Amino acid sequence: MEFSEEDKIRATILYHLRRKKVIGNVHTHFDTLKKGFPSHLGKSIGKVAKKLIKERLIITKPTSYGLQISLNKEKLKEIEDFILKVLNIKL
Repeated sequence: MEFSEEDKIRATILYHLRRKKVIGNVHTHFDTLKKGFPSHLGKSIGKVAKKLIKERLIITKPTSYGLQISLNKEKLKEIEDFILKVLNIKL
């Protein structure tokens, strides 16, 4: 099964956050999502991340020093299944 470039970016973002245990009350800055990706994908990563926020897979916490994000712990099983399906990585 072949996945689109957007699905691969989505799965990679979710995998990085899951691997670093950025779940629930643990937050990281929104701009850190772009780390580890080639620089020419910057706008694509931002668009995909905003879609993940709309789907409530990533939750936000606005602060005075910028937007903070974390994985939605209520959808953790769905997130792990998506990562396994696209990247074939078992968590």
